[in-house]
Amino acid sequence: MPVSVEIHRGSARFVERGEGRATQHAFSFGPRYDPALLAFGPMVCHDDHVLRSGAGFEAHRHTGLDIVSWVVSGALLHTDTTGATHRVEAGSVAHLSAGAGVEHAEVAGEAMTRFVQVWLTAGEQAPDEPSYAVRAVPPAQLAGPDPVTLVELPGATLTVARPDAGDVVVLPQAPRVHAYLTSGALVRSSLAEPMSAGDAFWLTDEPVHEVTAAVPSELLVWSFAG
Repeated sequence: MPVSVEIHRGSARFVERGEGRATQHAFSFGPRYDPALLAFGPMVCHDDHVLRSGAGFEAHRHTGLDIVSWVVSGALLHTDTTGATHRVEAGSVAHLSAGAGVEHAEVAGEAMTRFVQVWLTAGEQAPDEPSYAVRAVPPAQLAGPDPVTLVELPGATLTVARPDAGDVVVLPQAPRVHAYLTSGALVRSSLAEPMSAGDAFWLTDEPVHEVTAAVPSELLVWSFAG
């Protein structure tokens, strides 16, 4: 893989609107096809969803994917054909392993809800049986620039950092790193002009990099082994 730093601006994401919802897609989806936006390592979908209370996605099927959702605000109500029912609050991460196939539904709770969802192609060792797990992270644990690990999968790790203005976040070294700014802003650095909420770094075979928050911010960082 060639060494590279790509800056993907939030303003370039494909916006899809439905009844009571709006989604910003980073990758090709539905009527929007771009051969350069099919995947980044195992990541094949990176969506930023906003749902009105009670709105969302009715039952639909997934196969062979790991689906990770980070709730930024509000609460996400999840049900699936395994019989699982979960309420995923803000500051919580949910992991759905679709296995050989599962149907699930996701709708917002009593308030407007925003969540970032990523689809990863599951590896060859992925279990056939679907599963769903939720982890709530205490707010005190999230405070500060030090990354907190949310999910660890074979060859993929998700961390979150919430730096204050002037704090420095260290982006890890890995074959591929995807860093998404859910809120706030980063100051100009050797990597890019100032970054705003919705912008992302796609790093391939890069060394360790540091970024600095311009204001209180939240950064979701995926590290991929290949």
